[in-house]
Amino acid sequence: MTLIELYDTTLRDGAQSEGISFSVSDKLKICEKLDELGMRFIEGGWPGVNPKDMEFFKKAKSFRLKNSKLVAFGSTQYTKTKANKDKVLKGLLAADTKYITIFGKSWDLHVRDVLQVDLNENLRMIEESIKFLKSKGKIVFYDAEHFFDGYIGNKDYAVKTLKAAEDAGAERLILCDTNGGTITSQVFEIIEEVKAVVRLPLGIHAHNDSDMAVANSIAGVQAGCIHVQGTMNGYGERCGNANLVSIIGNLKLKLGIDCVSDLAMRELTEVARYIAEVCNVKLEDNQPFVGNSAFAHKAGVHVNAILKNPKTYEHVDPHLIGNHRRLLISELSGKSTILKKAEDLDLDLAEDAGKSKKILKVLQNLEHKGYHFESAEASLELLIKRVMKKFKDFFSLEDFRVIIEKKKGGKTLSEATIKLKVGREIEHTASLGDGPVNALDSALRKALKKFYPNLAEMHLTDYKVRVLDEKEGTAAKVRVLIQSQDKADSWWTMGVSENIIDASWQALVDSVEYKLLKDSKK
Repeated sequence: MTLIELYDTTLRDGAQSEGISFSVSDKLKICEKLDELGMRFIEGGWPGVNPKDMEFFKKAKSFRLKNSKLVAFGSTQYTKTKANKDKVLKGLLAADTKYITIFGKSWDLHVRDVLQVDLNENLRMIEESIKFLKSKGKIVFYDAEHFFDGYIGNKDYAVKTLKAAEDAGAERLILCDTNGGTITSQVFEIIEEVKAVVRLPLGIHAHNDSDMAVANSIAGVQAGCIHVQGTMNGYGERCGNANLVSIIGNLKLKLGIDCVSDLAMRELTEVARYIAEVCNVKLEDNQPFVGNSAFAHKAGVHVNAILKNPKTYEHVDPHLIGNHRRLLISELSGKSTILKKAEDLDLDLAEDAGKSKKILKVLQNLEHKGYHFESAEASLELLIKRVMKKFKDFFSLEDFRVIIEKKKGGKTLSEATIKLKVGREIEHTASLGDGPVNALDSALRKALKKFYPNLAEMHLTDYKVRVLDEKEGTAAKVRVLIQSQDKADSWWTMGVSENIIDASWQALVDSVEYKLLKDSKK
């Protein structure tokens, strides 16, 4: 079986992604998670240039990594300097890692226009840098920056840079598509040609500017590379790096290459989402393999087929990567979707075709008005049970009023007054809030706390508003989504109205009633 080395550069290349900034603590958390996944190499950063990275390497020494080797990253020595005097190389040694990756120029355009040195001087810089690090007992990987562009522009010189690294004692030659513009067929052909003229094992480092980074990485492996570099979730500068999550999925499940264990594979979704959380970036719903929508089915025809045989519309079993199938209910749904959703809610509709049709008709009408139930499954569950008369409201609204007051030079204040009926009792209460929705939420809880004390463990975690028809201006209908959470779960609810306060109230009520329904099942 082919052995492939996975090399993660999330902590260095991924940190160059717009909107991502790691603390040392963040980097240590991600490093630990990557080790659990079974990543062979973890590139920690560029010590000596970045003080934060130097601190990371110092703290990482206390880590006992079970599966991974930590790698320091830097460049070849500066022009017209000696290796033993070079600050970059000294910084790499100070990181005290066994493995070091250095990059050098392989494109003659860069040598002339960026380094502004003689082509032979660049070869000297590559060779002497690697020899110096080797003399200190380090294992050196050489990243041939801009290799594919360089090879297309000047094949002979690009190969000479690899030969210089090889002769100096590098352990791996990594071919980089730094601009991310090389076509997959070119990547395959060039690697096959290079493999015929160098002795060392090859690696691939692809960027995603043409949306081909994963394909190019897989093609690199098929052409003979044994070493693959990338970032988790494809984070990186510009359009990002090759997404290691997709690379792992394709290598393991499509090519049968045992790059991570079966157990680690089942944690892939959790790891991808954990790292997104640490990065403070939302994981894209449509991200292959691990996204929330990766195995989501909406069209009635698709759902009908999936329920008969999942292979009809799923390229892999989602459970193999720790993800799960989702059947979305919308105006595009058919009878099969409704039946399956009811089954998931412990409701049997199989013998009652009339009710499933009624539910579908109600859903279609509401979605026509602006509801979007695939984004608010808690509201969907309540709706289905209400239509089926399997749900009795825990309370009912008599009336509410919201007052917003702004005095000259003062803070804007919101006050909500609510009158509710719980059973035969009337509860009338008021509460202040930072805004009208916060005031309503506070007043609602205050009114219900003596009847349902378990609401104290629930809180709102997100609030989103979308204008449904911008042309209507301030009179436009809005959709409000609210995310709520307790000790065990989180859930989304929704409201739609021309009045944002009314839409918010609908979502708030569903949020509270879902919590009460959920707890009543225990």
